[in-house]
Amino acid sequence: MRENQIKRKGQIEPPRGRLGVLIPGIGGAVSTTFIAGVEAIRRGLAEPIGSLTQMGTIRLGKRDQHRVPRIRDFVPLAGLDDLVFGGWDIYDANAYEAAAFARVLRREHLDPIKDFLTTIQPMPAVFERRFVRNLDGTHVKPEQGLRARLEAVKEDIARFREMHRLERCVMIWCGSTEIYQQSSDIHQDPDRLQQAIDRDDPRVPPSMIYALAALEMGVPCINGAPNLTLDVPAMIELARRHRVPIAGKDFKTGQTLMKTILAPGLKARMLGLEGWYSTNILGNRDGLVLDDKDSFKTKEESKLSVLEYILQPRHYPSLYKNYYHKVAINYYPPRGDNKEGWDSIDIFGWLGYPMQIKVDFQCRDSILAAPLVLDLVLFADLAQRVGLSGIQEWLSFYFKSPMHREGLYPEHDLFIQLMKLKNTLRYLMGEDQITHFGLEYYFNETDA
Repeated sequence: MRENQIKRKGQIEPPRGRLGVLIPGIGGAVSTTFIAGVEAIRRGLAEPIGSLTQMGTIRLGKRDQHRVPRIRDFVPLAGLDDLVFGGWDIYDANAYEAAAFARVLRREHLDPIKDFLTTIQPMPAVFERRFVRNLDGTHVKPEQGLRARLEAVKEDIARFREMHRLERCVMIWCGSTEIYQQSSDIHQDPDRLQQAIDRDDPRVPPSMIYALAALEMGVPCINGAPNLTLDVPAMIELARRHRVPIAGKDFKTGQTLMKTILAPGLKARMLGLEGWYSTNILGNRDGLVLDDKDSFKTKEESKLSVLEYILQPRHYPSLYKNYYHKVAINYYPPRGDNKEGWDSIDIFGWLGYPMQIKVDFQCRDSILAAPLVLDLVLFADLAQRVGLSGIQEWLSFYFKSPMHREGLYPEHDLFIQLMKLKNTLRYLMGEDQITHFGLEYYFNETDA
């Protein structure tokens, strides 16, 4: 991707027509909460709380100019009325039935939009139980072999586009966490990946089939789980070839959100860390999946990396070199989607004196994730229209384990991530980047 290929203010294609939102895992708690929320907002029954694209503002120019538009008024994003939802799930329940089963939203919020939700019926999913051992899919594609399943997903996308007369689509993975995988030889370039599909290589998970279908169809693809999926050289090269934006991975919602808020503050004040113990209880489908040790390993790798990159112990060895970091997730069915994350943080300050921080975040996982899905869909569509292909690092704000170019380290500091995101929008719209330098306000002052 070259700078002169990027369209900027005055060149960006407007978001004409309808935008399809394709969701593997459309029957899950996150997906149904997202879809129901968008429809409630469209009908004037709710506010888009938690959505940066809908409620966030962006400062332009100098502070004394007082130019602070809403992001949705500043950049040409698709409107909520233009979104059309479709996707795949391993269970055949429609969106209303699935949302009621998930028990995230109460009936008083679901019933007024039941007429809409019942029209959203999932397509049969690509499923291999060895990748998600605690689920048993019953609504799955009959095709045998990875190549046949890949072509079936591509046919689904083409049919969905035609049926709804869509101008554009975005795919966002909201399915379950697959078992832990590392990048191997088949993931190193597109040819080897295609050959692996032709011989039904067992190292190709369902999430990669969806991602490959999206890229080959020119559809931006976002990975909301910690799965390997897009984060391999073959997929990154395919995204470049097809000029498609990709982003991921693992939505940053509960406990990790707290870490990316708290850890930068500790580092900013040069406070040391002895240990950070984190445990969670969760009872929804995600909790059931993570009750399998190999799926949990995938999630653990995503959650553990956050502190290492924020605190940079190599640069601050006396403060962070030997801290102990533990993460646990426990499946507890009575809690449902209302995840509880406990953090016990042992820090030290002046002259090495110890202190403690205790955090008990009783959050609603899907309530935090749903607005992220909305923002990512709208920003990925914008990226496609301005010519931003490949890894979209400026969307790191939304992920626990953000993708990044080889040779760079990932940025995990929530506040730096937000600055990167907003500066990208300023750049695209021909505005000056905000550095928060500030001295220019005082240079011309005379002594009293």
